This record gives sequence, C-alpha cells and structure tokens, in this order.
Amino acid sequence: MVNVCCSDMSNHLYLISRNNGNNNSEKHDKVIYYSSRFNEYGIPLDDGISYILIEYCPWCGQKLPNSLREKWFAELEKLGYETPLFDDNIPEKYMSSLCWKKDD
Repeated sequence: MVNVCCSDMSNHLYLISRNNGNNNSEKHDKVIYYSSRFNEYGIPLDDGISYILIEYCPWCGQKLPNSLREKWFAELEKLGYETPLFDDNIPEKYMSSLCWKKDD
C-alpha cells in the first residue's frame, strides 16, 4: 500500500495498476487516483483512465511526491521502447513501483 499524508486521502484513494485500470465498478466512489509506476496522484476524468495531476493533498494541503513520469519514459526509451505507453511488451516491473526499486 502507498503511504498517504492523511486519513482523508487514504479514504478517497484509488490505486491504478495494469490489472484494474479499466474497472469502473471499483473506483466509482474514489476521487483521487494514485499511479505507482509514475508515483503521481490525480483527479480522474470522465473516461476513468486519465486524470489531472495534483501536487498537493486536497484535504491537508501537504505537498505530494514529485512525479516520476518523465524518468519512467526516459528509462524505457533507453531500453529501446519508442512508445512505452502503447507497447504491450514492456517488462512487468515497469508497470508498477517495482521499476524504482534497486536490483540486489
């Protein structure tokens, strides 16, 4: 589970993953998305897949962690993926926060 700044954020958070990104039944009452692969929070848009990035908690005002979206794209481009968001061959570790853990 992701660390959150306050209980309100925790109660309203929906975690986006490769497996549940399109399941509207699970997220209908959640108002904040968290993407572990990008380490970013957002307010969902109508399509249920995209969101508006937020930098501060709407409830307590705490600064949220910096997004790693640009770093994610740079890492995958170095590996030879031209369009990583649309490539079904991306290694599984890049679909979650596992890509930010150092290999032992």
